[in-house]
This record gives sequence, C-alpha cells and structure tokens, in this order.
Amino acid sequence: MATPPKRNPHKVTPQKKEPSGQYKSGRGAQINTANRFLKNSTEKMQVEAIDDWQDADVATEYQEQRVKSMVNKVDSPDLPMAYSMNPYAGCEHGCIYCYARNVHEYWGYSAGLDFERKIIVKTNAPEVLRKFLMQPRYEPTPIMLSGNTDCYQPAEKKYRLTRKLLEVCESFHQPVGIITKNSRILMDQDILERMAKKGLVSVLVTLTSLNEDLRRVMEPRTTTAAQRLKVIESLSQSGVHTGVMMGPVIPGLNDSEMHSIMKEAAAAGAKFSAYTFIRLNGAVKLLFHDWLQKNFPDRAGKVWHLIESSHGGTVSDSRWGVRMRGEGQIADLIHQQFKKYSTHFGLQDDRWQFNTGLFQRPGSQIRLF
Repeated sequence: MATPPKRNPHKVTPQKKEPSGQYKSGRGAQINTANRFLKNSTEKMQVEAIDDWQDADVATEYQEQRVKSMVNKVDSPDLPMAYSMNPYAGCEHGCIYCYARNVHEYWGYSAGLDFERKIIVKTNAPEVLRKFLMQPRYEPTPIMLSGNTDCYQPAEKKYRLTRKLLEVCESFHQPVGIITKNSRILMDQDILERMAKKGLVSVLVTLTSLNEDLRRVMEPRTTTAAQRLKVIESLSQSGVHTGVMMGPVIPGLNDSEMHSIMKEAAAAGAKFSAYTFIRLNGAVKLLFHDWLQKNFPDRAGKVWHLIESSHGGTVSDSRWGVRMRGEGQIADLIHQQFKKYSTHFGLQDDRWQFNTGLFQRPGSQIRLF
C-alpha cells in the first residue's frame, strides 16, 4: 500500500504561545466552557488567577452508568441512517472540532475539558440493544455506530462494549455502519469479517490530515494517519466494505490535503468516501477559537474568516442540507474538488447496499424481510 509522504508540501505547524507548563499537552480543549443548562457554574478566567483548580485534575475518569435507552432515532436528513447508538458519552480522543462536545452538557458537564476526561460508560448497552431489537414493531434498518463519540476510543480497551454490541447485532443479523478514527477496531476484525460476508457491515475511517504536527494538536489522543491507512488496508483485505471520511474539512488548515488523503486511502483499498465541512455550534465555537489562537496565532484570523464566509457570516449553522457542506465560494470549491477526486480515485461505490433481508430475532423461525 502507499504510505503518507514524509514531507507535506502544505505543512501546517502549530505555534503554541502559552507560558511554559500552561498548555495541556494531550488535550484538545484547553478550557472548560460554562454549561448552558446549569444556573450556577465556575470557570477559570485567566491562567494567572489564584483559583488554579482547573489544571489540577486532567486525568481521564470513567463513570459507569446504566441507561434505559440505547438506540436513538436520527431525524436529520444530512445523515444516512435512521438510527444510531453510542456506548460512550464524552471522548478521550479530544478532537477540538467535535460537535458531540455540546451533548456532554446534557450530562451536567462542560463541553471543554470535561468532554475529554469525564467519560460516561453505558455498561448495560448490549442488553438494552437486544431489548430494542426484540421489539415486534422494529423493522430492520442499518444502525450507525456511533453517531456522536468514537465507539473505539480508549475506553473500549477496558470495557469492550462495542464488541458486545457487534455480537448482539451479529446474532440478529442486524446491519451496522461504523465510523471511527482508532486502530482499535482491528481487535474486532474477526466479527467484522463474518458480518461483511453477509453484507451486514460498512466502515468509514476518519482521516483529516497526513500532517502529524497538525493531528497531534487537533486530535491529540487518536491514532496516526499511517495507522488509519493500515486499518483501511486490513479491513478491505478482509472483505469489509471500507471507506474514508474527511471530516471536517477546515479551510486554511487541512483543506489542501483532500487530494493526498483520497489518493492514499484509495491506494490502501478504500471503496468510497465522504466529507463534512467544519461548523462550530454551541460551546464548540468558543473552544475552537481558543484552540486556534493558541496553536495558530499567525493564521487564526484568516481561518476564522474563511469559516464564517462559508456559513453566511457565522461559524455556526444548523440548517439541514447546508450545515455539513457549507455554502459560498470556498465551500463550493471544496465540494467540486471532492467530486473530482472521488471519481478520479474510484471512491464512488454507490452500488453497495446493506443486507436487511437476513434480520432474524434469535429463537424465531421466520425471517423478517
């Protein structure tokens, strides 16, 4: 397979301007934003303040919870599947742009550092999923794993909830679409290969940059680009329908890498591709702006204005059909490039479909079609 070039002609190098010891290496967010659902909250306004409590605890904390529901109905027409399920809330990967950060406020936490270090573990997720699939009114349709946080984040090494969810799906012949940026998915290559033979699984591997300097600060606790390409190669060789997700594309930071990413992914065996354009809703707007100023002070204003120009003068956009693609000259150019490169590199596998005809509840004598 092809490997990422050692030197990126569009190299973007972070320039941290924080005082020595203040920048939290290994974390995307550098602050905790206020929770919009809490009447009272505390936050650190400046690093010189005496209330230095926020820096004291940056270790990851797993909080085990039993949940009543597991499968969520997806109402957005921008997403391809009708349902999604997430075994974890919060994500240690720490991707600074992640829209799921805002969801962490529903759990009573901040979308900032709390999102990365206070991970909710839904310990009874497999049994709740099984109960959902056993409902007589449920009609088989692909379920997305995960719709918010990465189902193969570091917590999976300890809890193996994603593996258990896949085992439930396999027993029902329930189709699953997976999106991840972690090479930990290869721990489940055996079950994915079995499901792939029946048309029950498709995997999207997120790859946002081949530049390791950028990845380390933008997605601090994720696997390298080289490892993600190896995931695409390994899964593809196992017969798993595998594609590449470039999400999000950020003008002025990683937009110039689209050609290289799609070329490398295709060489590794990817069969299809997708992308999203960055949008910064809710607290993510404040977190990304703070991160941008601290890591790229030389281009922060330019990047910010490019994002604004692609969302009607704002960095946030909630309009269905537009919010994940953007609009305007920059967004249109990126979309045209995506279409051109996906055709050129053969990443338009539109004929593949999930097999929903095999769905069967364990113990049932009649398959549901």
